[in-house]
Amino acid sequence: MEISLETKLFEAAAKGNINSLQKLLNDDPLILDRIEVNNFSETPLHVAALLGHIDFVKEIISKKPELTSELNLHQSSPLHLASAKGHVDVVRALISVNPRTCMARDRNGLTPLHLAAIKGRLEVLKVLLQARRDAARVEVYGGENILHLCVKYYQLEALKLLVENICEPEFINARDSDGNTVLHLAVADKQVETINFLMNVAALEVNALNLNGMTALDVLIKSRRDVRDSDIEESLKKAEIFRTSETNIPLNVNQNIQKNSWERLLKQQDDWLEKTKSALMVVASLIATVAFQVGVNPPSGVWQDDSSVDLQGDPVPHPHVAGFSIMARNYPKGYPRFYIVNTTGFIASLSIILLLMSGLPLRRRTFMWILMVITWIAITAIALTYALSITMLTPPDEEASKWILNVVGYSVIVWVCLMALLLVGHTIRLMLKVIKKLRKTLCGRVVGSAVLVNNDQGV
Repeated sequence: MEISLETKLFEAAAKGNINSLQKLLNDDPLILDRIEVNNFSETPLHVAALLGHIDFVKEIISKKPELTSELNLHQSSPLHLASAKGHVDVVRALISVNPRTCMARDRNGLTPLHLAAIKGRLEVLKVLLQARRDAARVEVYGGENILHLCVKYYQLEALKLLVENICEPEFINARDSDGNTVLHLAVADKQVETINFLMNVAALEVNALNLNGMTALDVLIKSRRDVRDSDIEESLKKAEIFRTSETNIPLNVNQNIQKNSWERLLKQQDDWLEKTKSALMVVASLIATVAFQVGVNPPSGVWQDDSSVDLQGDPVPHPHVAGFSIMARNYPKGYPRFYIVNTTGFIASLSIILLLMSGLPLRRRTFMWILMVITWIAITAIALTYALSITMLTPPDEEASKWILNVVGYSVIVWVCLMALLLVGHTIRLMLKVIKKLRKTLCGRVVGSAVLVNNDQGV
């Protein structure tokens, strides 16, 4: 079996064979363009970057620099792979062509800088920080920043390098979704060397509280005891870290934690909102299309000609005019209900489209709840439109017709109950989330008030 040119190209990338690459390009100058547009799991640049073939990487990006932005099935760019493997020269070459890939996220929400920190690739970290310093501020899912990842994956040297390069209070004291700083995580995991290093970081807010109202010392006391606890406790007390119940805790004990937690909540809602908005837009567009089509072309159609007299010239008892609805004449009572329900669905779907395209700052679950209610109305209206159509088009004097009408009637009842259940469920879910956040806010205020009272008493 003859080997395809694409297969030969990937083999050349795996070996770093520049001569084979140049020969393949001479035989087929468009081979890299086809690689870019075809549905391959990764490109030859991914392979070369992963294996550290710097000369091959330079040659291929000189021919097709757009490949630096291509992602594989894991949403990883060539820079992700080179950073994780620690190939410094490859990282420099890729950044020189496309520095924006420093900010790209893979399927796990990690940037190349995150991967370099997790793997302890210090030289790569230096290069990436020099290229895009702001990449260090990108948070992963769960609110963790790169410092949290260094502690989580036991990369003390990477932590030291990042702190030395970006020793800013906001960065050093960043909190995850649970309000934990890097000190909370280091104490919880009993990382003695990491704790000792953090104690010497002047920008670190040592008495910061997490969302449970706990300082690092509280975390230590409530954790499982082992032989390292005495050394850790001594280090914490030397740095004047206290429990929340002690009276000499400083006044500046993380006054902004409630604000930070709400900001993280809003950021998580933004991600959820973007996904939900796309789904709602598709549903609303489909409903609007169906409702419009039924509105201008109702069941049974329209009269094709005028009829006011019969063949003998005598007036007919029920004259009609071309273009008017047949259903309106045959079902004078059901026709208005049919159009009221259909128009309701049409207007509701247009309202959803208008709200989603208006540019309004829909960033809270309350607004999304409103959109869900409007969607519920639109879908229910379409279901009722179908039920009314079947009811009016089915002859009532046949046994099979009665059975069909009964099925439609029961189906409508079940549908309305299901929609009502979903509406109540979303409402309860919204209320529970609001109550939960209010409860956390109240707990934070109670802890803060207790701290202030204790300090006043101590004074």
